[in-house]
Amino acid sequence: MIFMVWHHSVSQQPSLTLTIKRCRQGRAALGGQGYSQWPRLTVPGVWYLLAPLPPSRQPSGVDRLFFVMEYVNGGDLMFQIQRSRKFDEPRSRFYAAEVTSALMFLHQHGVIYRDLKLDNILLDAEGHCKLADFGMCKEGILNGVTTTTFCGTPDYIAPEILQELEYGPSVDWWALGVLMYEMMAGQPPFEADNEDDLFESILHDDVLYPVWLSKEAVSILKAFMTKSPNKRLGCVVAQGMEEAIKVHPFFKEIDWELLEQRKIKPPFKPRIKTKRDVNNFDQDFTREEPVLTPVDDAIIKQINQDEFKGFSYCGEETLS
Repeated sequence: MIFMVWHHSVSQQPSLTLTIKRCRQGRAALGGQGYSQWPRLTVPGVWYLLAPLPPSRQPSGVDRLFFVMEYVNGGDLMFQIQRSRKFDEPRSRFYAAEVTSALMFLHQHGVIYRDLKLDNILLDAEGHCKLADFGMCKEGILNGVTTTTFCGTPDYIAPEILQELEYGPSVDWWALGVLMYEMMAGQPPFEADNEDDLFESILHDDVLYPVWLSKEAVSILKAFMTKSPNKRLGCVVAQGMEEAIKVHPFFKEIDWELLEQRKIKPPFKPRIKTKRDVNNFDQDFTREEPVLTPVDDAIIKQINQDEFKGFSYCGEETLS
């Protein structure tokens, strides 16, 4: 469930969004972790994750936990692509470059994202990307450290996850390849009637590329969707690891320094009437009755309140 709230104490403050994870209809993400006290990752393309607690109903502790984030009202890429069927290469390149910048920043800080998809990339009022929903992230993946958790959204899961192998940042670059294919082709690279057949397709089938894609686009898609992670773009030591992505011919028009400074004009600007405009989100969500999950007092009493120390907001200010 997602709630929009206004910060009364700051007159010029944009709307904030209180979010409680709720998956879209269709294939939901698999796996997941509990909350953690995330550091503030201040980089273009990454939401600032705060962990506030509303005032408690009981002096002994809190009754609900929320993520408070800036309201990004340009809609997600899934909503936008449904309007246009697919994106042209310049638009896809811009989004892919901003997402690449965000993923590189996360990887530099030992975080793998593991749930890249059109639904999790939002556009701000100017058309820049914001990476959202960090529920599948894994920390501590640095200096060769790996993990084996089976998780992710089925269409985007990398072969090494399906094979239950140890993995690291490679899974994010596979997912970026799938995402870019969807943006430019207007459909997923792997399709099936059920998850088992989908996973078999991801493991064994070759991807078919539309004739309208440029050779540079096909090249980078093949490089990202290489089934062996050791040969995948962004993962090969001899190629410079992730720096190889920036110098790929598909991104030759991107000035990465200007991109990270948000100085490249987005190719598309969402239609937004006011700061509280919700027209870029599906009405199935915006018309839903906002109801908080009922609280079980017995469970609340069992929670160690020390887990919430150090959070940047603890409910002293008024939100409505």
